[in-house]
Amino acid sequence: MTETIRALAAIVGADNLRIDSDTTERYGLDWTRFYSADPLAVVFPRTIDAVRQLVVFANQQRISLVPSGGRTGLSGGAVARNQELVVSFDKMNRILAYDAVDHTVTLQAGVVTQQLQEFAEEKDLFYPVDFASSGSSQMGGNIATNAGGIKVLRFGLTRDWVAGLTVVTGAGEVLHLNKDLVKNATGYDLRHLFIGSEGTLGFIVEATIRLARPPGDLTVMLLAVSALKDIIEVLQSFRQKVALTAFEFFSEAALGHVLNHSGGVHPFASGSAYYVLLEFETRSLDGAMAAFEACMGTLVEDGVVSQSGQQRLALWRYREDISEAITAHTPYKNDVSVRISRVTPFLFEIEQKLKQEYPEFEIVWFGHIGDGNLHLNILKPPNWIVDDFKTTCEAVSERILRIVEKYEGSISAEHGVGLLKRDQLHFSRSQPEINLMKSIKQVFDPNNVMNPGKLISI
Repeated sequence: MTETIRALAAIVGADNLRIDSDTTERYGLDWTRFYSADPLAVVFPRTIDAVRQLVVFANQQRISLVPSGGRTGLSGGAVARNQELVVSFDKMNRILAYDAVDHTVTLQAGVVTQQLQEFAEEKDLFYPVDFASSGSSQMGGNIATNAGGIKVLRFGLTRDWVAGLTVVTGAGEVLHLNKDLVKNATGYDLRHLFIGSEGTLGFIVEATIRLARPPGDLTVMLLAVSALKDIIEVLQSFRQKVALTAFEFFSEAALGHVLNHSGGVHPFASGSAYYVLLEFETRSLDGAMAAFEACMGTLVEDGVVSQSGQQRLALWRYREDISEAITAHTPYKNDVSVRISRVTPFLFEIEQKLKQEYPEFEIVWFGHIGDGNLHLNILKPPNWIVDDFKTTCEAVSERILRIVEKYEGSISAEHGVGLLKRDQLHFSRSQPEINLMKSIKQVFDPNNVMNPGKLISI
């Protein structure tokens, strides 16, 4: 055992350090499929002080640190490929306190999203940030990427629910940010610098999360739509009559992969090019049916409405199982967003570009289109080598992201930048902005030990 490994074991305990290949391979990667893992070791701290000691030691020895949560990211933000030390928060997974007056819960970074959702439900409250990976994603990672998900349209992003943070900076300082206050007009709110920072400024170790009153009983409607250009008109029609909690879309190609993966049954007698899944409180059913009738025959070809909670969840599966269903095809993902009012021309321009220049690729569309967020997935042909496919997709992305830039959109709506999109950041951020981001990192992480190479290059 090397001196470095001995020193790490002394900080976290020998039982909380692993160097075997199975563990380093597992914890050195996220869901991104384009990298190989090569970490120095994986540590599982149990306390804030252990995290602080790890950061201090990393600065002394110039060891790079990579945070590891549920590893459900899709941009390479949790990849350790250059002998970095992986710091897993799996064992910092406790809910620490609940405040019945403030409707807040304080938790450690390793708490799984679904664990928080179930805790809130036990208190007759609601944590609304939700996504397909809620059963494995961890709150620290959600905060570090400002995760969005399927209910942003009604409830907003992770950022909107964070009352306070405890962080260990890249310099080894422990900061308690905002202290769970609702109103706090005392200068820079450093909490919001850490939300979405992807572990490049420091580690989020604890968070206080606000909870809400739960919505009423929910109903899901699945609609068949023949043209992309009609989807936003459908959204407008429904929003005039219903307060939507979600408005999602996916293509027939996406649905086909889900059915092949799960062995499920197609929801309609005949397929359509695209589908819209919308969710609303059941008490708004009359308004939803009125909107459906207004759209039927012009914008919408067919539709189905959930008649029970079980059917509502079954309809959601068509949308939520897409990422898992296409994973085996090594998808190259573009997670982009534009203003909702620009979605239709933006989609049309991208679709035309892809058809003209890359007809050999299978394109799978889906996303949270109600908030302007679109997921464009390019699937690897079976006979292509992964490296060649990635290189070609990067060229495709350059063309797509020029269109994103034209429409003043974002190259990453909710998956973060990580390694995969780092060199494309300039399509969404100006050079002065990028320079300021680098300066901020230098303040919090002077020796560049925190997740180096992710988000920005130093």
